[in-house]
Amino acid sequence: MAHGTHDHGDDPRNEDILIWVNGDLKPRAEAVVSVFDSGFVLGDGIWEGIRVHDGQPVFWEQHLDRLLEGAAAIMLDIGMTREELRAAVEDTLRANEMRDGVHIRLMVSRGVKSTPYQDPRVTVGPATVVIIPEHKEPLPATVRDGITLFTTHVRRATPDTLDPKLNAHSKLNDITACIQAYTAGADEALMLDPHGFVATCNSTHFFVVKGTPEEPEVWTSDGRFCLAGITRANVLQVCRDRGLPAQERTFSLTDVYSAQEAFVTGTFAGVVPVRSVDGRTIGTGARGPVVERLQGWYAEHVAADAARRSAS
Repeated sequence: MAHGTHDHGDDPRNEDILIWVNGDLKPRAEAVVSVFDSGFVLGDGIWEGIRVHDGQPVFWEQHLDRLLEGAAAIMLDIGMTREELRAAVEDTLRANEMRDGVHIRLMVSRGVKSTPYQDPRVTVGPATVVIIPEHKEPLPATVRDGITLFTTHVRRATPDTLDPKLNAHSKLNDITACIQAYTAGADEALMLDPHGFVATCNSTHFFVVKGTPEEPEVWTSDGRFCLAGITRANVLQVCRDRGLPAQERTFSLTDVYSAQEAFVTGTFAGVVPVRSVDGRTIGTGARGPVVERLQGWYAEHVAADAARRSAS
């Protein structure tokens, strides 16, 4: 049984991976950053998680747009162009002879500081850029049987405190939500917005299937208090392309408990069913027909993006 969407099997090949650190490919045991690095000292940085399919980092443009948007928001100079970042990812994949079943973590921090203090003006070096590629795939049980959720008291932040659209290194808000969920016996946390409406999960985006079995429709949050998820956006697009009504809207836990089906989305595992929320069984408690259909559609969407990239 799954214990979160990021569960994966151990792959011995990961012991020998080469990690890109500021232009150098380092063996895993030697890939380190300074204890004065802004990311380590303060969580001052941004990142992206990217899947690789058929040798291609899928939805690359969307991930890069989000990374650069985050950099602009916190006035972080990455020091690399779009083309240089793409070349660095490709070089890392090539050096590791990776093509499929690969997950990349691209991380950028503000760089090394002269002293462990929050002011960005005491940063003395260029941005730190790290690319970690791993042979890593979701467990079949996760995709087939799904996960359980617990609604945490930890709320999503408002944009005037910490903009939830920032994919920042600091994830303490999500971590405390995750801790509360798993200590309550669930796999992951469902998080509400400051007004008590459903927002997102601690590491994935949340959807419900409403309507009727004959005419289902997909709902997700209005998006104001969640990360601008790449998989979330692609699933919404897939629904619309295939004629399945899908909408971003405000809804409450009462709507969740009575849903026909529920699922979460994320770069690593794609589309994953949700069996229960707060002890309430969702639908039959098993993967439903809409979720199974969406899993197939999303897989085709990923393959099409990789094929388009290979042809260009």
